[in-house]
Amino acid sequence: MDNIELSLFAHRISAVCDEMGAVLQRVAFSPNIKDRLDFSCAVFSAEGELLAQAAHIPVHMGSMAYAMADVVALIQWQPGDMVIVNDPYMGGTHLPDVTLISPLFMAQQLTAFVVNRAHHADIGAESPGSMPVSSSLLQEGVVISPAKLMLNNELNQSVLQPLLRQLKNADESMGDFNAQISANRRGLERLQLLIASMGLAAYQQAQQALNDYAEKMADAALKSIPDGVYDFTDKMDDDGQGQKDILIKVSLTVQAGKVTADFKGTDDQVKGNINCPLSVVAAAVFYVFRCLMPQQTPACAGSFRSIQINVPEGCLLNARYPAAVAAGNVETSTRVVDVIMGALAKAIPEQIPAASHGSMNNLAMGHEGDAQHEAWNYYETIGGGMGAGKSGGGLSAVQSHMTNTLNTPIEVLESRYPIRIKRYQIRQASGGRGQRNGGDGIIREFEFLEPAQFTLLTERRSMQPWGINAEAGKRGENRLNQELIAAKINCQVEAGDVLRIETPGGGAWSG
Repeated sequence: MDNIELSLFAHRISAVCDEMGAVLQRVAFSPNIKDRLDFSCAVFSAEGELLAQAAHIPVHMGSMAYAMADVVALIQWQPGDMVIVNDPYMGGTHLPDVTLISPLFMAQQLTAFVVNRAHHADIGAESPGSMPVSSSLLQEGVVISPAKLMLNNELNQSVLQPLLRQLKNADESMGDFNAQISANRRGLERLQLLIASMGLAAYQQAQQALNDYAEKMADAALKSIPDGVYDFTDKMDDDGQGQKDILIKVSLTVQAGKVTADFKGTDDQVKGNINCPLSVVAAAVFYVFRCLMPQQTPACAGSFRSIQINVPEGCLLNARYPAAVAAGNVETSTRVVDVIMGALAKAIPEQIPAASHGSMNNLAMGHEGDAQHEAWNYYETIGGGMGAGKSGGGLSAVQSHMTNTLNTPIEVLESRYPIRIKRYQIRQASGGRGQRNGGDGIIREFEFLEPAQFTLLTERRSMQPWGINAEAGKRGENRLNQELIAAKINCQVEAGDVLRIETPGGGAWSG
């Protein structure tokens, strides 16, 4: 293929993912998917190699890219199948992220897969929002090992019904499952048309050419990093179960465009839920290096062939089953980004910004339902300040790095749930000060109009987001009725109670 043909192919295959995402958003029931866009869509090869993805959630896409081949090898695929999975130890991230995988057969040959992953606010955990302060995976909800949700294009009730019986709002959950099914069906339709227009042999050649091109682009970017060994350490605040100052350590070895990220020295897995499956760590590592590559680098498996990851089994970043992982996907993944960027700042200081707010500031809440109150489940992440770099100060009040979701509009939140937003503003002067200032965080204040239960899983409440030769960002704070509360906590509240979340600012930068 010449360059023009390859560029057209790359955009056409990515457009399949974009259209899948549009269908998923428009058909979904829950604000978490419809409004916050907490989902991702991708196309994979018949062997499970990432071929294309939409610009959705980095932690979703990188983890799927790392683990998909193992899932593909487990299943005897047939036309009309659709497999559902959320098990973090079998290619998932955490239980709320439910993945649907659909094979495409052309001329009776397995040719490709379309995949989407969406975050469900209800996956059967005891606490509303299914993001508990847990100490075991089994406390975090329903664990779905790879199973065929659809057989011959029909719902497999033997898989679906036992799942729905374990959820608190089965109607809304079924609406979101139907949205995911619809997205995959649209992806299969569009991908089939693309392959038919090209011919199967030409499609397979284009697939190989795209990966080879991506590898060349990636290698050129990685070769711009000076050879050497670069170390960095950072810490997690706590695990929600009493253990504090949990060390994450990386040693980056760069040699002739090949990179090895070795996490030897990271603390052992903990009782709380900030542990990571290996796929989440891979997603964070891939994300950072993808940011160093030219914008036109295809987001496919070829981009990551020169990156090796070594993580000791049983440590925080490669936990053994059944370690709790609900916050590993959202909180620990952001710290992995921080340590990789901190190491790279020693190699290419002009290109690396200071630490961003370093927490997705997770809030889950709801009510089980009783004679006076309807049941409801809600989950959101809250942005913060971005780290500053040589080219400019950090952005304020944004999501950063491993997440790419929106906030839920206040109008949607207040119309759907017994909540009033009393305050939603930039947290002035929370970013670090330097030659380039870090971005400021957010203040978001919730008044409960009925009794409810909430869970917070937050970080950077004791460890500040570091600056580069400049001030660190301000730590975040959580308050209930003006009283300071823990970074990771589950609370019962009554009507009139007010929860205030102040998110961290970003670190500053000075040359």
